[in-house]
Amino acid sequence: MNETFPALAAEIVACVRCPRLVAYRQAVAAKKRRAYQDEEYWGKPVPGFGDPAARLVIVGLAPAAHGGNRTGRMFTGDRSSDWLFRALYRAGFANQPTSRSRDDGLELRDAYITAACRCAPPDNRPTGEELAACRPYLVRELQLLERARVLVCLGHVAFASALAALADLGAGRPEPANSEATLPPRFRHGALFRWRTLPWRAGALWLLASYHPSQRNTQTGLLSEAMFEAIFVEARTLLADS
Repeated sequence: MNETFPALAAEIVACVRCPRLVAYRQAVAAKKRRAYQDEEYWGKPVPGFGDPAARLVIVGLAPAAHGGNRTGRMFTGDRSSDWLFRALYRAGFANQPTSRSRDDGLELRDAYITAACRCAPPDNRPTGEELAACRPYLVRELQLLERARVLVCLGHVAFASALAALADLGAGRPEPANSEATLPPRFRHGALFRWRTLPWRAGALWLLASYHPSQRNTQTGLLSEAMFEAIFVEARTLLADS
């Protein structure tokens, strides 16, 4: 494969496919939140990041308006990142439990983080058309991530986008792998699916669904820290057995 991660990242950062998202991300970057008035916002699409040889791939929804859209790195500088990196650190996928900026020393180990939508959307709700416009980037990342064995999808949108991207690659419908999983595949926290073979690379692939660690989910108790950490413990177990 001739494509590289840096070339794909540069293409993502330069993307202007969705006028509504371009206008919103730039407006947020110009106005800023009071707490970050002295910072220069990224204000552009945010590429994925992590270990290019990762076996664990985490798919989120989109950069937060004052998180990734400010810092220029997925799940960096917001409350969702606090939950995610604590869980990754405890499961051995990150070298530290916090993520504040692109140069804070964070390193992912055997893990890569990406998203269904690369621009911060109004109200955290990208449209179907915007998700479709962004999906080819996820498809190309999955092609580059040849060693990926487990996809953890954070929320319904990430779950649906990952399934659509894999369908674009010819993966077909996965098989349910635990009692939470159904056919046709439906989002449910803890649901586990498997593709035994893939048409573009060797090896099987697991997909594990989790609630997104958004404030709405964590503050209402829909997602507890123990529930969230269990997802990455299971991911670690799947990798050990594969």
